[in-house]
Amino acid sequence: MSRRRPYFVFAGFLSMIAMLVVSLQKNLHLAFAMLSLMAGSAGIAIADVTIDACVTQNSISHPSLAGDMQSLCGFSSSIGALVGFSLSGFLVHIVGPKGVFGLLSIPAGLVILVGIMLRESRAHRLAYRGVNEKFLDAGKAMWTTLKCREVWRPCLYMYLSLAVSLHIHEGMFYWYTDAKGGPSFSQEVVGSIFSIGAVGSLCGVLIYQNLLKNHPFRDLLFWSQLLYGVSGLLDLILVLRINLRIGLPDYLFVVIDEAISRMIGRIKWMPLLVLSSKLCPAGIEGTFFALLMSIDHVGMLSSTWAGGLLLHVLKVTRTRFENLWMAILIRSILRMVPIGLLFLIPRSDPNLAILPAEMLKTKKGDDMLENGNLEMASLVDSS
Repeated sequence: MSRRRPYFVFAGFLSMIAMLVVSLQKNLHLAFAMLSLMAGSAGIAIADVTIDACVTQNSISHPSLAGDMQSLCGFSSSIGALVGFSLSGFLVHIVGPKGVFGLLSIPAGLVILVGIMLRESRAHRLAYRGVNEKFLDAGKAMWTTLKCREVWRPCLYMYLSLAVSLHIHEGMFYWYTDAKGGPSFSQEVVGSIFSIGAVGSLCGVLIYQNLLKNHPFRDLLFWSQLLYGVSGLLDLILVLRINLRIGLPDYLFVVIDEAISRMIGRIKWMPLLVLSSKLCPAGIEGTFFALLMSIDHVGMLSSTWAGGLLLHVLKVTRTRFENLWMAILIRSILRMVPIGLLFLIPRSDPNLAILPAEMLKTKKGDDMLENGNLEMASLVDSS
């Protein structure tokens, strides 16, 4: 009985069918269109959680490779973002929006191919416990893990560090495209700027992998959070038009700003991903990692709400930007707040396990894969 393959195949078919429905149906009702897009996103999420489970399980088995695996994931994500941002505008002009949705079925088909080609050994014995009992056991294991001091403290830090980093990108986007006070960029130009940001993210992954992955979590997060706050002031230089006074054109400065911000953001995010993979107990790796990512997304959502509230209070709208500089300054100051919360992060070696040994052992008789059945294990054994 395979554990991972059915999830990849199901996720691929779900996303592919959803994208084809949106692409081929001419008079698709709005409700069905929304359901199709939700189904496509659900397929992506299922595949994402499944691969996270594989990476996390390998991180538990081989703690010294946790940073390498997360770097590989970040590298792949950055390459995908770069390709997507670079081709999106071009493809919309060539084949139209519906044609782009049709093309999105190709990556979904590749997910199906991954599920078919994935090598998994069959479990020697099938666990016959009821689904309800397994569900309750997983819930108890998650609750027990969350009560562990080594787990809830980093979780609290991850949420707070994301929540206080206010999201004011909407205000910056409207300022970018404003013809009066802003640089009056077209939407295509903004898309090209974001593609350069993907290059910065890629550079951040490479810097982390080659220079920073062996540094303690707390030390690395201190310097990355500090640089993250300082990098936010680049937007202040842009909005106050200081760049023009020193002879830097808007486009060049925005490209530099986006690349640096994304690079530092990725360097800040990578140790948190590695730390998250080390907080997952054996047996429920994918479920618990998905829970941690949900906490992070709640933090991002809180950041978006708080950022929108700040823009509203400062009366920053699509056409009014007098107080945008103040929003940028407040955001940059708040980015420094997580530095005072670093006591929540363990000062341990990133190559070592964090959880107690009993949480890293699987129960005998469960339908679990052994370490030797994982794709990454052969890479470790040969090194």
